[in-house]
Amino acid sequence: MERQQVIDGLVDILKTIRTISPEKLAGITEETDFVTDLNTPSTEMINIAAKAEQKFGVEFDDDDIDGLGSKVKDFIDLIIKAKERE
Repeated sequence: MERQQVIDGLVDILKTIRTISPEKLAGITEETDFVTDLNTPSTEMINIAAKAEQKFGVEFDDDDIDGLGSKVKDFIDLIIKAKERE
């Protein structure tokens, strides 16, 4: 799975999160920070992770979630890692 495909999928997920302004989704890169750039509440990160599991057909370990950073690249790495475990 290509990293850009994961970003595109994450943007689709983020469009469904009411607390994230749609205008902020236009220029998302791997360096975009969910908390500082998108003003995503930390409680919403779990919801995003759950939606990512469904969208990408993967399952995250609790340890993976606990150590997850707040940048888009951290989510991409997590999704790719979970895909490789399958």
